Amino acid sequence: MFAIYIGHVPMNAWSDFMPGRFGFADAAEVFVFCSGIASALAFGRSYDQHGFSIGTARVAYRCWQVYWAHIGIFFVALAAMMMVDKWLGAGADYVIGLNLARFVNDLSTNLPGLLTLTYVPNMFDILPMYLVLLAMIPVVIALSKLGPVYVFSAMVLSWTAANLNWIELSAEPWSDREWFFNPFAWQLVFFTGFAFARGWLPVPPVNRRLMTIAAVVVLLTIPLAYWPLVRNVDVLKAAAKALSPLTDKTHASALRYVHFLCVAYLAYALAGDRGANLRGRFVAICQLVGQQALATFMVGLLLSLLSGVALNLIGRNFATYALVNLSGCAILLATAYVVAWFKNVQGRKAVRAVSIPTANVAQHLPQTAPPLSRPLVQPVE
Repeated sequence: MFAIYIGHVPMNAWSDFMPGRFGFADAAEVFVFCSGIASALAFGRSYDQHGFSIGTARVAYRCWQVYWAHIGIFFVALAAMMMVDKWLGAGADYVIGLNLARFVNDLSTNLPGLLTLTYVPNMFDILPMYLVLLAMIPVVIALSKLGPVYVFSAMVLSWTAANLNWIELSAEPWSDREWFFNPFAWQLVFFTGFAFARGWLPVPPVNRRLMTIAAVVVLLTIPLAYWPLVRNVDVLKAAAKALSPLTDKTHASALRYVHFLCVAYLAYALAGDRGANLRGRFVAICQLVGQQALATFMVGLLLSLLSGVALNLIGRNFATYALVNLSGCAILLATAYVVAWFKNVQGRKAVRAVSIPTANVAQHLPQTAPPLSRPLVQPVE
């Protein structure tokens, strides 16, 4: 979440030093992979314990939340840029800079497009992709009943079709631009994490040989991916251009996927058994922010736009970059604390609301009712 925020701030010098700049894969793969793991833990349990219909209902509810989060953050960001333009007397410079002038000037066409996800503006493209990935979960669960091989076959076929440009989704009504994140390709990253969490894929062993291979792959990608270096060395620029079909972000192409798996394996190995090596205040901060990923992502997206405005006003130098980036990260952390607090309060209230003594309930039940065989209080997530 911190890296995504920093990477989205326009013309941010700090973004050149984010880990994602030093390889083909970046924070997007981490976000999607971890979302796949989290979805398996959250929804997989519902499918296991309550059956297909209840599990699918929970997925549908999450899709509903993500959909309205996408719509809401778009209008908040649009309103914020309009207010900035009015405050600065800049005409519509910031709205135009966000490429939203056409939307404002033709609402009759583009508003329905926004609501039907046939208009997906730049900077607002990851939540629609995530929504489609969530909607694929019931299909994957159904295929898993036949065996994991059917799941993996579907994943590979979908990814292949997307990389051959056979499956594309329109991103705007007035052009042939497609979704920046093709969900039919990115599902490979999402469901790889999902499969590990469900136990469909074995956890790789930690040994020196595999760590060496992964480290070599990661190091070899740096000269071909770090853009400040690539653009100044003609040989590297030519090599990066030749590899571009295999490093395409829109379709989660092959080298991006391989690079990400190597990074993920190294992170897994260095973290230790069940994260035994992950200790300290900074780890706790990252964990808290990651647990509130949707809220912090939305706030970070809006913050990145406002941070760009702030840098334009106060100038760009070492001190202002530090001020804007560190302030933004602090706001993300504060957001995570506030959202976690509200969830805890709601959880306690929900438990109190349903914590009715069994004996009191039983005396009001009809005499023909079956005895209560399990507690009425269920865990509240």
